[in-house]
Amino acid sequence: MIRKTFKSINASEKLKAFTQKYNIPTEYLSASRKMVSKGVFIGLFIAFIPMPMQMLAVVSIMPFTKFNVPIALSMCWLSNPFTMPAMYYMEYLTGSFILGIEVSNVEMTLEWFSKNIGNIFIPLYVGTAFYSVFGSTLAYYIINLLWRNSVIKDQELRKGSNCKNKN
Repeated sequence: MIRKTFKSINASEKLKAFTQKYNIPTEYLSASRKMVSKGVFIGLFIAFIPMPMQMLAVVSIMPFTKFNVPIALSMCWLSNPFTMPAMYYMEYLTGSFILGIEVSNVEMTLEWFSKNIGNIFIPLYVGTAFYSVFGSTLAYYIINLLWRNSVIKDQELRKGSNCKNKN
């Protein structure tokens, strides 16, 4: 279903006119399995990193590899002001667990963070590395698997309808 939606959007005349008008390479909007899964990978990788301007980081990767940029940008939105505290706390707990560091009592105030940034920085970024690498890689393979299953299901449906038409 989602694959067909991407394909129909990709074939849109308005999108083609937009890309020609602004001279945007069409591969950055491609709805192929590889481009979409790379976009999910890159977007989630950056979304897990606690830093400002994550969308700018996604755009800065564009010259080095081809991926579906709108999907990567939308994956960055998973870390929004509502989800950030929970994500970063989970990353801090995971980093502390990996490093074997005792978890300190966390208060969600700017004063507490400014006083304790030295204590939470390394565990936070160890947890960030864990989730960025493994979370985005897992999502990449899940998207590939779902996409392939969708293609196989469509082929089976076509084969079934072709057999009925022959009878």
